[in-house]
Amino acid sequence: MNTIFRKAAPVRPIPAGIQFFPFLAWLGQLSSTSLRADVMAGLTGAFIVLPQGVSFAMIAGLPAQYGLYAAIVPPIIAALFGSSRHLVSGPTTAISIIIFSTLSPLAEPGSADYIRLALTLTFMAGLFQFCFGLVRLGTLINFVSHSVIVGFSAGAALLIATSQLKHALGVPVPGGSSFLTAWAFLIKSHGQINYYELSISLITLVCTVTFKTWKPRWPGLLFALVAGSLFSLLLNGQTHGVRFLGELNGQLPPFSAPDFTLDTLRLMAPGALAVAFLGLIEALSIARSIAAQSGQHIDGNQEFIGQGLSNIAGSFFSGYASSGSFTRSGVNYDAGAVSPLASIFSALFLAVIALLVAPLTAYLPLSAMGGVILFVAFKLIDVHHIKEILKSSKPDTMVLLATFAGTLFFAIEFAIYTGILLSMAIYLTRTSHPHVTQLMPDPQDDRRTLIDARESSNSPCPQLTMVRIHGSLFFGAANHVAQALEKIDKEHSKHLLIVGYAINFIDVSGAMVLVQEAQRRKKSGKHLYLCRINRNVKRFLVHGEFIEKIGSSHLFKQENQAINIIYKRLDPAICHTCQARIFHECPTDPAT
Repeated sequence: MNTIFRKAAPVRPIPAGIQFFPFLAWLGQLSSTSLRADVMAGLTGAFIVLPQGVSFAMIAGLPAQYGLYAAIVPPIIAALFGSSRHLVSGPTTAISIIIFSTLSPLAEPGSADYIRLALTLTFMAGLFQFCFGLVRLGTLINFVSHSVIVGFSAGAALLIATSQLKHALGVPVPGGSSFLTAWAFLIKSHGQINYYELSISLITLVCTVTFKTWKPRWPGLLFALVAGSLFSLLLNGQTHGVRFLGELNGQLPPFSAPDFTLDTLRLMAPGALAVAFLGLIEALSIARSIAAQSGQHIDGNQEFIGQGLSNIAGSFFSGYASSGSFTRSGVNYDAGAVSPLASIFSALFLAVIALLVAPLTAYLPLSAMGGVILFVAFKLIDVHHIKEILKSSKPDTMVLLATFAGTLFFAIEFAIYTGILLSMAIYLTRTSHPHVTQLMPDPQDDRRTLIDARESSNSPCPQLTMVRIHGSLFFGAANHVAQALEKIDKEHSKHLLIVGYAINFIDVSGAMVLVQEAQRRKKSGKHLYLCRINRNVKRFLVHGEFIEKIGSSHLFKQENQAINIIYKRLDPAICHTCQARIFHECPTDPAT
């Protein structure tokens, strides 16, 4: 857990008046302590993004430097205009793959036309995302359940770890290999392990664990990278096949312009929409995953706006489409970042590295990078919550396992879509089955408080049945409630009182269930009553003239008022011989 974050000022909601300038909310909370933490986290993140930016650009079919460009300007804009304090944006594997699959049939990868289309695609994706934020589609984040986040995090952790084993072991795993293919290749090629690279990776990993255990506030990840580099020099790793990041050409992101011709925009629209959706889901999922540890509130609409503006700005500074990065966000949080300033520092440090000290990257072993990222990856596996979900809920367990398996064995976007759809299906199933609970007065309570009839040892009243409907009475739940009320009618209770304070929402279909039940019972000499109806529900029933069809005399404010009136309509002969005696109005002694 990030101890610096817990001691920092509490995260306050962004006031409505500055939602387009959310950075004003956290700038005033900065301190010397948080600045030092953000600087060190940013410096660590800058070294982490160096090899990733290069490799992701190559996956996207772009020159290597475009991966660094995408990691300089977009993260700054996303940090300033997003809501997450730890999310780090930039190039990602999933987005890079989509860009390549979209553009490779249209232009030669790496060519000027290909770059022009990539920048246009990025601009359009950002524009879609920004518009989604303006129309407040960020509420879609509410349908990403915690089980989806936990499953996605665990699956992504194993994917990230698997992708780093080729650096940690020195085994040349083919690029683009799936999870199973990569492991099959690693097992088959165990004899090709470079033990020099393995030792560097282990030293780096041990240093990381040591610093995080004994000195959690220190920039342990950065020190571990330095330790790995020094150990490589001690081993004279270059002569033993140790691979290094390599020297980069120092250049800041040059200004660029997307192609705004109508034909190009029309051509890029479908791919841009796919990139926009995937980028938003990635960013929101990662932001919520980190927030589950930090305790921060995530504003989905603000994240949509921040991601959109970052891609729009990136397209004018040679950056291709970006999103939230699981690896870099995890490193950022684990390195002690307190505010979004850490992401900004990371981008600025990367720019300085690319401009001034790029030759020093030639001494950074990829195996040391692999050791650090392996540690970060396994920190993403939330063992505690996985155990809780597995023990407590079968539906949530199904969502977790489906998302986890989908992340490992299928496309990441497919896994997230699957998890979200399953979560929505479970949610709709639950909301379409509101609880219809039979109630009884508690004879042990002088006030005769209504309790669940299953908790009472007394017999129910043979003439009056009371039920509570708990949930929304809408079109999806109408059939379930109608069947429950019909089942009660078959028990020959002449009077049915619905206690409706727990009905939080009703629509026309739900209102028609009440009307049809009242009319059906009336035809057979029975009656339906309503009491203690939610004010909004009552307003809907009155304005829709549903109360007139049920009968205004059958509507009561409180249960005791309803029972007092209904009791006078009961059959006195049955009451005289009844043994239940659960109401105050009942005769003291039954007939013998």
